[in-house]
Amino acid sequence: MSDLKYRLGFNIVKGIGPAKMKALQGYFGDFGRAWHATELELNKIGVDRRAIRSFLATRQTLDLDVEMAKVEVANITLVTWDSPIYPGYLRDIPGSPPLLYVNGTITEADRWAVAIVGTRRLTSYGRQIARELTIGLVNNGVTIISGLARGIDAVAHKTAVEMGGRTIAVLGSGVDSIYPAEHRGLAKRIADGRGAVISEYGMGVRPEAKNFPPRNRVISGLSLGTIVIEAGIRSGALITSKFAMEQGREVFAVPGSINSPVSKGPNKLIQQGAKLVTCVEDVLEELNISMVVEKTAVQLALPSSKEEAALLKLLTREPTHIDKLSRQSGMPANKVSGTLTLMELKGIVQQTGGMNYALA
Repeated sequence: MSDLKYRLGFNIVKGIGPAKMKALQGYFGDFGRAWHATELELNKIGVDRRAIRSFLATRQTLDLDVEMAKVEVANITLVTWDSPIYPGYLRDIPGSPPLLYVNGTITEADRWAVAIVGTRRLTSYGRQIARELTIGLVNNGVTIISGLARGIDAVAHKTAVEMGGRTIAVLGSGVDSIYPAEHRGLAKRIADGRGAVISEYGMGVRPEAKNFPPRNRVISGLSLGTIVIEAGIRSGALITSKFAMEQGREVFAVPGSINSPVSKGPNKLIQQGAKLVTCVEDVLEELNISMVVEKTAVQLALPSSKEEAALLKLLTREPTHIDKLSRQSGMPANKVSGTLTLMELKGIVQQTGGMNYALA
């Protein structure tokens, strides 16, 4: 916990990004030591003067315990590079976020994710295709990634939730500053059991234009591939597709009328070599997802440790309190709690409230 609050502190400092965080971790070993570093030490590892000034000013005024309390009160999970639930595909990209603020849950099943992005000014055609592709992907166990924006993003998230699938919304603001405001209800539905609302930006950060291109690299970084449905030539969706290509991920595009302004983006991507999509099978076959998802679902249902196996014998569809599980299994309460958390992330169990757990 102590190291976590220092990571949170550095994440708030302006001018300290992923590269500098890597350098701090490599030199000091832990972020607690780095937080108390001298100006000379910071200069020695290549932190520029402007970032050092920003850090020293922030360190003098920021109460890390207060900041951690804000996160805890809001029921937000902080996920670091070193966390077992930090998404593996995202960790692999250049400049991956050192810290993610997560409202909801990220599970092992979210490894099999596809981004659906597009214009805010969608047509009825775009709406129909977004729904059809989302339904097809959800039915194959694929998590839907998007940016919670109006238009195509919203259709993808809403459809995934309606179909009982999983979806992750990536914000260009703090997770407590939902934008647009009319999507607060949608964000709550996602976080309350249908996936997660995540951001690399701290609590209270407002949605600013400069935040959205970096946000788009996270959308593509979480995904095996990105589908662009409708988008203008200079749209954020095309920025996301560019990041996907740079990250070595697949780019898919839905063709549209040559006379439609919102089809110029995907049509251009197809000219440049993006995979043309006419149905969900085009995506599933290209990514070889169908067989992988079936195999993963079986693996996730199996216990991976003796502690999981012991708890699995005790759990039923009826909620059981963690204290009772501790007594029955003979395991310490903290061990039971940690094991149940992992089992919940894997989709084996679910918390039903009041520290009660049942089989999912």
